[in-house]
Amino acid sequence: MVMDEQTEEILHGAMRGAVGSMAMTGMRTFTADAGLVRETPPQSIAKQRRPSGVLSRVPKSRRRATVEVLHWTVGIVGGAIFGALPDDLRRVRWFGPAYGLGILASYDFGIAPLLGLKQAKRPKPAEQAALIADHLLYGLILSELRKRPRD
Repeated sequence: MVMDEQTEEILHGAMRGAVGSMAMTGMRTFTADAGLVRETPPQSIAKQRRPSGVLSRVPKSRRRATVEVLHWTVGIVGGAIFGALPDDLRRVRWFGPAYGLGILASYDFGIAPLLGLKQAKRPKPAEQAALIADHLLYGLILSELRKRPRD
């Protein structure tokens, strides 16, 4: 089976998105254990007293794992979207990290307030810096940190 170049880039972006979101999980584990982050966004979502949608059907003991899988899924979809963007844009060194920060902004100004999460109220500077760092990591992984050959 031969794939066209665009499909290949989308699938490659999805794979990088999976790796990036899993790397974020590792970084968040470190920042939470180091006391920089009180509660990661996936933990906040998992701990909601009255979850809605899919989470309302998930037993409380499985919520954290479910939210992590949802986070990885968002990372995969974000990577696929990144892969679908024009090649000239994706090759710009700063674009991957900026894309990662854009995803964080959509969480901070959209998802967190909509769900009434703690992060929407007043994040501590160290906590915000840690979340910025893990989204920059995600964006760096999307952009691959290597030069791809130009056609």
